[in-house]
Amino acid sequence: MDTRLTSLSDPALAGFDTIIDTRTPLEYAEDHLPGAINLPVLSNEERAQIGTIYKQVSPFDARKLGGAMVAANAARHIAGPLAGFGGGWRPLVYCWRGGQRSGAFTSILSQIGWRAERLEGGYKAWRALVVARVAAPVAAPVLVLDGNTGSAKTEILARLAAARPSGRRPGGLANHRGSLFGAMPGGQPSQKRFESR
Repeated sequence: MDTRLTSLSDPALAGFDTIIDTRTPLEYAEDHLPGAINLPVLSNEERAQIGTIYKQVSPFDARKLGGAMVAANAARHIAGPLAGFGGGWRPLVYCWRGGQRSGAFTSILSQIGWRAERLEGGYKAWRALVVARVAAPVAAPVLVLDGNTGSAKTEILARLAAARPSGRRPGGLANHRGSLFGAMPGGQPSQKRFESR
């Protein structure tokens, strides 16, 4: 079964116990749905190998080898991180476009008896919702805090956030991207990750 999201705060997301990103670790690191865990059905190297075979040999040969790799990786996830889940567990699974990677993994999880669903359109559909939200006009009132580097803007925003949790702190979300004091623990997120946050 597929789940379609209509907004970033779609209540459908709340109905799942776990959100699983089946994309490669590199894809996941660039950005992912909030709270998603990464259980890649193909490693970075395996995905590159399959893509090369798809283009240079044949789509059939790529799918055949890819199917074997996905099954082996799915088996490791089921025996490892998913081993403790009971029959009522309900995961939402996605990949880049909601196609073969997430479809294969969702099918395997469903055959076990878990109530797995696939995100329709995958990460690409989620990203379209993020881009639409970022591009949408911001409702008034908007307060802009401006000042020279080192003038304690971050501390002021932290105090405001504590007093009014609904406030957004782009500098904090970007981990001070572009700031003179930008070398913060954890590094700076990708542009996509910043926009998703």
